[in-house]
Amino acid sequence: MSHVLIINGHEPYPRSPGRLNSHLVEVARRALVGMGHSVEVVATNGDYDIDAEVDRHVRADTVIVQSPVNWMGFPWSCKRYMDYVYLAGMDGRLCTGDGRSRNDPARQYGSGGTCGGKTYMLSLTFNAPPEAFGDAGQYLFQGRTVDDLFFPAHMNFRFLGMTGLPTFVSYDVIKNPDVARDVARYEAHLASAFGMAATSGA
Repeated sequence: MSHVLIINGHEPYPRSPGRLNSHLVEVARRALVGMGHSVEVVATNGDYDIDAEVDRHVRADTVIVQSPVNWMGFPWSCKRYMDYVYLAGMDGRLCTGDGRSRNDPARQYGSGGTCGGKTYMLSLTFNAPPEAFGDAGQYLFQGRTVDDLFFPAHMNFRFLGMTGLPTFVSYDVIKNPDVARDVARYEAHLASAFGMAATSGA
């Protein structure tokens, strides 16, 4: 079985205290422990030691980022966590710089990750409904998918050498919430994704 780090990226606001994301963190923790995995959890809006968080990533076989989507990206405290922790990990624990070498000019930018064999997964909560994505007739996203929107986040983990598991999304969580349905979907998603992770040796 594997070791999983769950990052709760929610930043509380008066109209968004973070109950759903905290609940989904607990759903994932409980489901993964039930499958025999070990789990650590960190909240990016709380206190944490940067060096210890790098070491948590080193220990982890899989990193799950549980986050709301605030203005089309991670909340600021989640991005701050990544900025500090992943920069600290450039000492070789997570990557060795950008991968390029004057001695080997064929090496490409972004190929310096030292986390090969590790996986990551995004679990996101949106106010947007599912039909807003993947449809060129939709006003805002113009045919783009959730993974298109979060391409920079995927590249962050690819920079570290990690491989992505399928993204999970809870849609329409403010205007048309259905927590029971989302929990059931997430539990099924985790069972499928972590079957894939086990098959790949994560």
